Order: sequence, then C-alpha cells, then structure tokens
Amino acid sequence: DCIRYGLDETETVFNVISAFEIPVFTYNCERKKFLKINNGNAHAEMPQLFDVPAAKAFLYKNRYTILLQRTQRHDLFKPTLLGLSSENQKPKLQPIEFLLSSSGKVSGVIILGMLTQLKEDHYHLEDPTGIVKLDLKKQININIENCFILVEGYYEDKIFHVNEVGFPPAETAATSRAYFGNVNTFGGPSQVSLKTSAELLRYEQENEDGIIVFLADLWLDNIKVMEKLRVLFAGYADFPPVAFVFMGNFLSSQQGSVHTATLKTKLKSLADLITQFPELLEKSKFIFIPGPSDPASPNIFPKFPLPKYITDDFQQRVPTSVFTTNPCRIQYCTHEIVVIREDLVTKMCRNAVHFPDSGEISEHFTRTILCQAHLAPIPLSVSPVYWSFDTAMQLYPLPDLVVVADQSNSFSTEFMECQVTNPGSFPKNEFSFKIYIPGARRVEDSQIPND
Repeated sequence: DCIRYGLDETETVFNVISAFEIPVFTYNCERKKFLKINNGNAHAEMPQLFDVPAAKAFLYKNRYTILLQRTQRHDLFKPTLLGLSSENQKPKLQPIEFLLSSSGKVSGVIILGMLTQLKEDHYHLEDPTGIVKLDLKKQININIENCFILVEGYYEDKIFHVNEVGFPPAETAATSRAYFGNVNTFGGPSQVSLKTSAELLRYEQENEDGIIVFLADLWLDNIKVMEKLRVLFAGYADFPPVAFVFMGNFLSSQQGSVHTATLKTKLKSLADLITQFPELLEKSKFIFIPGPSDPASPNIFPKFPLPKYITDDFQQRVPTSVFTTNPCRIQYCTHEIVVIREDLVTKMCRNAVHFPDSGEISEHFTRTILCQAHLAPIPLSVSPVYWSFDTAMQLYPLPDLVVVADQSNSFSTEFMECQVTNPGSFPKNEFSFKIYIPGARRVEDSQIPND
C-alpha cells in the first residue's frame, strides 16, 4: 500500500491504512498514560467482529477516558496553586458518584458524562461511576444522544438541574502528542510517528505541487459521470496528482441480483479509461472506498473493501489501485488524513436532541466530531460500529484533514488546526470535488464545467 523513495523502510511517502490495522491505545488512569493494546483488542486473543458484551462497555469507557484526561488537562480544570483564595480556585470535575453519595443539595458541580435517553423525553447522564437524571433546559451546539457533554448546575432531589452545557474542549494534535511521545498512533509500518520525520518533510517541500483529489459518488454506470471523469483525467494528465480518492456509491442505483456483475463490468470500463493516460497510471494512486450501497459489506463500520472477485481484474490492469475500508486513513509524508463515506451530517442533524438556532451546520458538525474525538458520536442503532474496532472511528490525536463524504452540500472548515471537508456528491453537485494541497495545508474547491 505504499511507495518508498530511498527512505528508511518504514518511512512511507504514501500509505493507505485499513481500519482493521489501526493501533489501539487505552488511557490508564492510575499511571496517567496511554498504553498500547498489542493485539488490538482488550477482550480477546484476536480481534473479533462480533465480540463479547464486555467489548461494548469498553467502547464507551475508552471514549470517556480519552475525553476525561483531555478535559482535565485543559487550562480551565488544571489544579490551582496552594494558598490561592477561594475566588481564584478553578472548577473541579466530579464523577457522578459524587452526586449520588450526597444527601442534600449540591451546587456548582461540573460533570462529564454521556447523554442518554432511558425513557422517551427523559434524559440522563452516565459515566463509569453511575447515572443521574437531568433537568436539561439550556443547550448549545448539536447535542446528540450518546455524545459526551460537560454540564454545570446543582443536584437536588435526585435530579441534576443543568445551568450550562457544552462539549468537552478539543485540543490541537501537537498538544495531544506531547502525552504520547513519539509513538505512532495513526497506523502504518513505522513504530514512531512520521509527523517528525525530517526526511519526509524535505520530500514534501521538494514536491510542494503534489495534490490529492477527493471525489464522492463515482457512478460508473452514469454516462455523464464517465464523460466528466475523462475530462478530469485529461486535465491532470501532464501533472499527475499524488492520488485520486474515489468514494462510493459506485453505481447510481441498486441493480438487484446483477449489482455485483454490473459493478465488475463498469470497473473494467474505468480501467479502459485510466490506461489511456499512461502518466496517471504510472505516477498516481487510485484509492477506492465503498459507499453505503456498495457490495458486499453490511451497514456496520468499519466497512470492508470491495470484494476481490470484483476488483482483481481491475487491479491487474491498474497496479497502483488500492481498494480499502470505510473509513480508512491516509498518510502522505508528514500529513495524516482520515476519510469516511457516510451521510454523517444528515444523520447527526436528524438525531439531534437540540438543533442550534444560529451558525452554519458545517461549523457545528466540525466542532461536534472534533470535540467528541470521534467520527460518529451518535447512537449505535443509528450508525452501528463493530465494538472491537471503534478505534477506527476515533479522531485522537486530531489528524491534519478529515474528509466526510456526505450527500449534503459541500463545505470546508477548520478547527483546532484540523481541516474538515465534505466534497459532496460528484454528480449531484454539478461535478464538483475537493483538492487537498499538502504543501500549503489547504483544501480547494474544484469543478468540471459544463460543455
């Protein structure tokens, strides 16, 4: 999955990382450090798609502890110096058991927990120590069931009355990595993080014109899409991009029993097209990420790559192609990129406990996933995840770029030095797509004009 240019054998210039190959780290509260789970699973000798019930509990606990240690290190919650007056004392995070052990009214309490709805319209807050009912009146941002929130208020009569609510504060990748050291948390063959590789940085600077193209809903059975794709390839024929990242769905509609055969035939047509551009065939990578309707993976994340019996012929003709999981990770020099094809913006808005009255949806979405350090902080019933592979959905430390291919309008935003972009649907958005320029750390809009 990688191209090497005379660097150390683990210093890959370009590497596509499967969701099933991402290292798993868990935070040890006693030792106050992250520990790697060598076999990728805390509950079994080998990772399992359908794991024991304890794996589901570990999923939520792992999400919680990541956010807890990050929040406790925030300036707002750092321990104050001894001798300061009570007015200068900083607020302290408390576990829910602190409330449950109190007999009277407790004021000025701040709790970090998961928002749940045990009964319709009855919201509760959970953490590993207990559960408490919420009187939730004030809300900001997009609050979603099963996301983690910080709440401030008072506890009385077995109910926590919320005065203020918000997300746990995010932090930059540089701040997070200071607590990991030089360990590779992103994935790939290297044991150390490639973010600090001087050789890769030098290569990146010498090839500052390199770009990565992101395009979603590549309908191979649509004549207009294939015509525009030819124009796209012709435009880049003399200056091949580092990679084309194509995201499904790869057919415009369900084809029933012939869906697989149709897709295999259309991939042959795509190979015919690519081989007409020898420079692209030789110098560019072609990455394929399955969409919601593509075979033959259930609607559970991470999704498997397209089956080999569909892609074998294509890969023989286009050796630089990579069929990978959804989501996946891409490492280019010192850049870390996370890519997922799912209508997450749509699902998040549809399942919001509270919908914001102001601001752009794209900005609220960006803050939500980055503050939650997770691609899909929504109920598992809405966006199922294999319990043992939830790490593939995590965004911690924050990457340089997160690509969320959604049916909604395209956008590009930035928060905490992390860029988040949605290329939108290629055929539905007038054949628009996104270009990432690593040398400038910039995302640009692009479009193939009508004839």
